[in-house]
Amino acid sequence: MSRESKITKEIPDFQRPPDVSVLRNRAFLRLWVAQLLTQIGGNVVLYGLTVLVAERSGSTSALSALFLSFLVPAVVLSPIAGVWVDRLDTRLVLIIANLSRAGAFFLMLGSVDSLGTVLLLNIFGSVMTTLFAPAELAMIPRLVHVEQLNSANGLFTFTLNAAFAIGFALLGPAIVRIAGPEAAIIFVAALFLVAGLLCLGLPAAPPVDREGTIGTSTRETTQTATGELLAGLRYIRDNSSVIWSLIYLSIAASVVGVMGVLGPEYVADALGLQARDFWLVVLPIGFGVVTGILALNSWGKAIARRTLIEVGLLGVGGGLALLALAKPISLAISDGASLLGDLPIDAGASALGTVIFVAYLAGAAYGLVAIPAQTALQAELPEEVRGRVFGVLNMLVSLGSFVPIIAVGPIADQIGGTNTLLGVGIGIAGIALLSITRGPKRHTAQEN
Repeated sequence: MSRESKITKEIPDFQRPPDVSVLRNRAFLRLWVAQLLTQIGGNVVLYGLTVLVAERSGSTSALSALFLSFLVPAVVLSPIAGVWVDRLDTRLVLIIANLSRAGAFFLMLGSVDSLGTVLLLNIFGSVMTTLFAPAELAMIPRLVHVEQLNSANGLFTFTLNAAFAIGFALLGPAIVRIAGPEAAIIFVAALFLVAGLLCLGLPAAPPVDREGTIGTSTRETTQTATGELLAGLRYIRDNSSVIWSLIYLSIAASVVGVMGVLGPEYVADALGLQARDFWLVVLPIGFGVVTGILALNSWGKAIARRTLIEVGLLGVGGGLALLALAKPISLAISDGASLLGDLPIDAGASALGTVIFVAYLAGAAYGLVAIPAQTALQAELPEEVRGRVFGVLNMLVSLGSFVPIIAVGPIADQIGGTNTLLGVGIGIAGIALLSITRGPKRHTAQEN
């Protein structure tokens, strides 16, 4: 292997620009556009429902329940969803999943005043999403040549990350602010409908009988999946570096949910604004994440992954704590400005500026955690166990994010969202310090 090809192989996926030449394949283009629409739609509805539930219920516990309705189906069904999908026509799964989600969100419009109905319909949509994801990935090798698989998967990964910024940080806040959360639900239902129609044009993809698996019973299939789950758990238990990567990824996953639960009450408490003004926190965080990724592209290879992660965790924890202290900080800035000669800086403007600045830095720090943690995990896992362990890890990361999301709602109802945010920030910073002092063996930057 030449030196140039070796270097290219060692470049992490997040540093490779997506190869869009695969989009000349019309069938793959349909699938990719369907993925783009559904990923953006999923993030838009996450933001829209957060605002809707916050405004209608006024309870952070209700927001915790909302985020759990997104996460629980993934945890319960992910280990066996792929096995089930392999027994069905992949194209049919894609069509049904998209059209079913479109129908669920259209029905939700007539039930926005009933939290229970909203949660049930959202759980149904999340179940369909859990089935859609493996079907989508299984469809890719049916549509592209082997030599284009890396490009196709890279494009899908890039879209997955970009859709969060577009949907949750840009489109969601814009639609909710201009037309309200109900408009966001209509918009998302339309996106899923279009995605379903696009999937109608895909070629049929009947199940392939690999070693007689199609003839096995559902019970045998579930037992096989359980065996794989236990094998993955044993491997994770015996490898401390994988356990720490799991902790890092769980924190990264939970931060989004925690901010979603606490954000609406936070903007009301710290800034005196409405729940739908949550975008003032979300947008700078989104720009910060992009900045963090760009920084990794520029100099991430020069710094050990674990150092990046720990610095990022300290930044996220410190950023959340500073957001909680934005009100007293802004008052101090305002008082200092008056002492310096009545400078025109009032407490409200100072608080808003502080929140935007700190949220941006926290987002940049988040980018230093999520991507290097995923890359470290890919590098640490042997190829022969990578599939089963990744499946288990995805489930455990979702489980790991459950605890803070479940806890912060009731806690915030008792002590306030701002105080809860301060505790979360201190807790994350504490885990970063624990990783620095007691974490896995530190690698050099050259091993990144």
